[in-house]
Amino acid sequence: MSVAVLYCPQVVQVLSCDVDVKVVPLISVLDSELGAEMEVVPPNSEREASASSIAGTEEDKEGEVHTAMLWSIQEAVERQTLQIGVSACGATAVVDVLQALGITVAPETADHCVRTRLRRNDSPLPDYLHSRSKAGATHHQLIDGAERASGGQVLAKFFGFHPARQVKLVPWLAHWIRRGAVPVATMNMQRGVAEGEEIPDAWHHQLIFGVGPNAVFMTNPLDVVGEEEVHTRLCSESVLLIRREDVLKRLMPGSPLSLISDQQTEPRWKTLDVEGQVRQMMHEEGHCDEDHPKMTHIMIPAAYSSGVTLFALRNSSVADRSWTSYFNLSPDKKTAPMAERVLVIGSGGREHALAWKLAQSPHVQQVLVAPGNAGTASCGKISNSAVSVSNHTILAQYCKDHNVALVVVGPEVPLAAGIVDDLTAAGVPCFGPSAKAAQLEASKSFSKSFMDRHGIPTARWSAFTDPQEACMYIQGADFPALVVKASGLAAGKGVIVAKDKDEACQAVQDIMKDKAFGAAGDTVVVEELLEGEEVSCLCFSDGSTVAAMPPAQDHKRLLDGDQGPNTGGMGAYCPTPQVSEEMLQEIKAAVLQKTVDGMKEDGIPYVGVLYAGLMLTKQGPKVLEFNCRFGDPECQVLLPLLKSDLYEVLKNTLQAKLASEPPVWLDNSAAVTVVMASEGYPGAYKKGVEIIGLSQVTEMGLQVFHAGTALKEGGGVVTSGGRVLTVTAVQPTLESALHSANQGVAALGFPNAVYRRDIGHRAIAYFTRTRGLTYKDSGVDIAAGNKLVDIIKPLAKATSRTGCNAELGGFAGLFDLKAAGFVDPILVAGTDGVGTKLKIAQACNIHNTLGQDLVAMCVNDVLAQGAEPLFFLDYFSCGRLDVGVASCVIGGIAEACQMAGCALLGGETAEMPGVYGPGEYDLAGFCVGAAERGSLLPRLGDIQEGDLLIGVASSGVHSNGFSLVRKVLERAGLQYSSPSPFGQPGQTMGSALLTPTKIYSRLLQPMLRSGAVKAYAHITGGGLLENIPRVLPKELAVDLDATRWRIPPVFSWLHKEGSLSEEEMARTFNCGLGAVLVVGKQEAQRVLRQLQAEEEAWIIGSLTHKMPGGQAVVVRNLEHSLRAGPNPCPDTSVLQNGASHMDSSSRKRTKVAVLISGTGTNLQALIEQTKKPSSSAEIVVVISNRPGVQGLKRASMAGIQTRVVDHKLYGSRTEFDSTIDHVLVEFGVEVVCLAGFMRILTGPFVRKWNGKLLNIHPSLLPSFKGVNAQKQALLAGARVSGCTVHFVAEEVDAGAIIAQEAVPVLMNDTEESLSERILEAEHRAFPAALELVASGAVRLGEDGRIMWNKSA
Repeated sequence: MSVAVLYCPQVVQVLSCDVDVKVVPLISVLDSELGAEMEVVPPNSEREASASSIAGTEEDKEGEVHTAMLWSIQEAVERQTLQIGVSACGATAVVDVLQALGITVAPETADHCVRTRLRRNDSPLPDYLHSRSKAGATHHQLIDGAERASGGQVLAKFFGFHPARQVKLVPWLAHWIRRGAVPVATMNMQRGVAEGEEIPDAWHHQLIFGVGPNAVFMTNPLDVVGEEEVHTRLCSESVLLIRREDVLKRLMPGSPLSLISDQQTEPRWKTLDVEGQVRQMMHEEGHCDEDHPKMTHIMIPAAYSSGVTLFALRNSSVADRSWTSYFNLSPDKKTAPMAERVLVIGSGGREHALAWKLAQSPHVQQVLVAPGNAGTASCGKISNSAVSVSNHTILAQYCKDHNVALVVVGPEVPLAAGIVDDLTAAGVPCFGPSAKAAQLEASKSFSKSFMDRHGIPTARWSAFTDPQEACMYIQGADFPALVVKASGLAAGKGVIVAKDKDEACQAVQDIMKDKAFGAAGDTVVVEELLEGEEVSCLCFSDGSTVAAMPPAQDHKRLLDGDQGPNTGGMGAYCPTPQVSEEMLQEIKAAVLQKTVDGMKEDGIPYVGVLYAGLMLTKQGPKVLEFNCRFGDPECQVLLPLLKSDLYEVLKNTLQAKLASEPPVWLDNSAAVTVVMASEGYPGAYKKGVEIIGLSQVTEMGLQVFHAGTALKEGGGVVTSGGRVLTVTAVQPTLESALHSANQGVAALGFPNAVYRRDIGHRAIAYFTRTRGLTYKDSGVDIAAGNKLVDIIKPLAKATSRTGCNAELGGFAGLFDLKAAGFVDPILVAGTDGVGTKLKIAQACNIHNTLGQDLVAMCVNDVLAQGAEPLFFLDYFSCGRLDVGVASCVIGGIAEACQMAGCALLGGETAEMPGVYGPGEYDLAGFCVGAAERGSLLPRLGDIQEGDLLIGVASSGVHSNGFSLVRKVLERAGLQYSSPSPFGQPGQTMGSALLTPTKIYSRLLQPMLRSGAVKAYAHITGGGLLENIPRVLPKELAVDLDATRWRIPPVFSWLHKEGSLSEEEMARTFNCGLGAVLVVGKQEAQRVLRQLQAEEEAWIIGSLTHKMPGGQAVVVRNLEHSLRAGPNPCPDTSVLQNGASHMDSSSRKRTKVAVLISGTGTNLQALIEQTKKPSSSAEIVVVISNRPGVQGLKRASMAGIQTRVVDHKLYGSRTEFDSTIDHVLVEFGVEVVCLAGFMRILTGPFVRKWNGKLLNIHPSLLPSFKGVNAQKQALLAGARVSGCTVHFVAEEVDAGAIIAQEAVPVLMNDTEESLSERILEAEHRAFPAALELVASGAVRLGEDGRIMWNKSA
């Protein structure tokens, strides 16, 4: 392993170098955010020193924590530092790249082309330890070297994607850094490698992590992992392993990496004596062992800046296409990119709020604020920067040096000065409008002319450069021309609203002659005084689309009651009730969108935040002024209400994505901010006054945004400006938010602080003013109802079927029976509700399952007449409409209609204040079906003694008997939140009892149409005793045997806890049977087999002659079966009447685990198979190496236990696989299925589970092994592809084949279309193969071949 250290002492002569480097010590550099420049001094060949000359005697303090920034060599070179030591980053990298591309060059040639000098070389293709360059090469050197050495056959391009990041340092490394050593990158190694551990070939520090026919990918190991993993891998005693997935997830789909095999064939590192090699190398250099305090820690150079270098043959398709399409340079949320650094420009409360919100983003690593204030000095991710913001050239270089990914400009002055233009031109992303666009604020005359030109409503006005002309205009205007504005920027104070014309003329004199606002008043704008309510409407603009923010209201006057002088703003609140939703849409269209469109039309695209100060006049909203940034203090109430990630919103704005990804705001919340100002503001004021109570306010749950504050020497915070602090509260109502904010202000303290206590007084007056009653006042919200209809319209439309289109909105729904295929139909109608199951749903706040209950209760009733359910109507009634709850319920209804095959044709939502309590609602459903006249059920004339009864399993209690269930629950002393004694592990009583009712229509309709079923009884209210006789002739009775079906454990629990009698159970509950079919003996087995292919079903009894006075239904052995406990095995003996009964549930099932990494579509197919009664397999656990994936949700919804074994938390593959093994043993697993599991299992693990590991591959093996099998098939011109299920062997895709399914390759197939059809085949083949293995029909022989058991 090579050693490389960059030394940056005050004056250090470097081994074998002729240049002295004089630099600021790194520890100083860190203190100034790596901002110091490094100076190169003239060479001095007379002095020489070794690396050991740096070592000092100073020891680290016990427990002291050090941090430093990781640099790449490229960054180090840019800082003019020198590298001592050796590396394998130069010639050997080029040799390997060209070798992989089929081009052989001599190492000396590569070394010459890369412009480095080999120390020694003893092999044709040098090993990484035996061939080293004098210094590590930058990525530019490697690119140029590869092109030169290949004679122009190879092209290369570098793609960067990570900023620098800060890591904690182990003490020995900190010790060296304090003496001037700069670690370019480091790697810790163990002295040995565990038996069986295989270190990937991609471990070399130049990291050739992908080789294809025409392309080679390289990167630096530390560039492809997140900050947390850098900590783990860099500062622990574990081997640094860079996994392929770390790199692959950063690439766009369709990159040439798809041609690269996952197979690792050359674990050369395993046998190397790394420590011995290093000692030998250091000895050759004249070093002693003391130079490295800890030999197991080895420092290596990073060959590249953060990113990936792609090398490709010039004449290949790789080099022909747009190279950037291979790389995800702007990763979306799914790729978990490295965190970014953001710089906020400004020092006020607005900038503190921006930094506070940006710091909440997981995409943001650090927020720098320049110059900032005491609140942003050191607060978590937030810190201040002393960089100059007025010199844009210096600022741009600072951003590049510190890997600043985004600059956010707070105040208007830098925007008007062109900061966005200058930084963007320098390649630094900056959020805000250009200098030309900022004229909307910087020049009032420009702004007013623009509004006139584009028809944007505003006050009448005129601009003047002569004060006398301005006064003549004021005196002669036929409207109150009493508003005088300085045309330029005046820090929000350049507006004077005069009481009369004389005062207005005096304002002109003050501004233009006395220079009250400096040069900003060289031109004045005189405006009409508008009357009405003043509000602030802001939006994000990406140049085309605007995304409006909630309206806010500022308070400009210093004192309560809008008294005192004008200020920059003494407080604000949001949202403003004075601006209705309709008015906000009008403002968005007539002002905000029109402004952005106008700027675009004028050739000045507006990108950033647009602030419109509006007056709500009787003629409609009119613009008072535009600002080109967030307002202060409006920003302090808007950002706390922003639900979206602010960093994502700003990036979407810059990337013109607002139309597809608009920001989301909190509902039912209000924010109030109160400004605390210094005594004397807005005039002269004292600075340096100490502030107390800041921590107390934070403990109150309030947010304090600093403005004019500074840190006091020795600790503490003091005032340093006019507006000092803003205290922001967010509460459900404006009144409560104002109360909380005022409490916070009272808890803070600095002498003679000035603040208002009436922020939001206009809104409160608006709420309390006398007005006429509305329908909403009575408790009925028509707008909420309309919103609900808009939500459910697409849900209903999705249920459309032949005969109707399920379009909501008419007075009635239509259904065309002829179009549905009926010849002589009879209509069948049914209506029902879900009873007091509603109470449980409302108590548990679980509403999405009730829709299935409602549809099932109606559809299953209609089905009893032999009818096909055609359409469904729902009725939802409540006291106060909660759109979220109602849409959840009706969404469940729509989904259930799709399950049942009927259309959701319409419904009624009734809001009835006073009828229902808070949170209460009721449901009713109405289903209409149809049957041909000759197909109606029951066929009473055909039913006879001796006919058999087939029971179809219920899911539990279904939707009847819940009043009794709730009483039993109360008697048992349990809550809905209590653990369920009968549900799935971890399930609560509430969720177990809310298991939805089964819908039987799609299952039973084919059998009902076949004529094999004489009658069908829906086991609903009245249980077994009352429902079956409803479909039978009066002379027949029912003989049931409860040992012949599986009774769910919920019924045993109800029986025991409620001390319920056998008769009460049979009369109230379904006892495990949701439906009972009457069939003849000859048809029984065929019908049973059909049912059991999809659902649990049993022959449960027969029909007998009813004796006079005898019972209509006799249920034998019910008490015994209920007492037998959960899941008793049904009796499979011959019925008394001679019919046999086969029940697959009595067989022992093979316990299966499924390993996943993602969505788990194959997992779903396996789940559906194993849920069938005939299955020989039972999935007992699903294990994922990634948390939160869709596959885990699929398993949980199916009631299967899940485990997450995150591979990122383990230091080695052996440790990770061992944990997986422990989980498998814990669950008694016998067979393991890999369903999209994206980890390579170690040899020991595969050998232990040999013959028990199943995997599926998207090709007909042995053809097209490895990744991108579909693409390989298309490139090879194959006419048939498919999928293969095989046992897993140590060699990839080489295990014995269990099952295959062919898929033809069509002439017009693309990789996507072929993959889609193969995936469908996988969903059939994988479950079939699992059944073969689980049933014992197939096993793996000792010779590695398939063995068939014909008797299984």
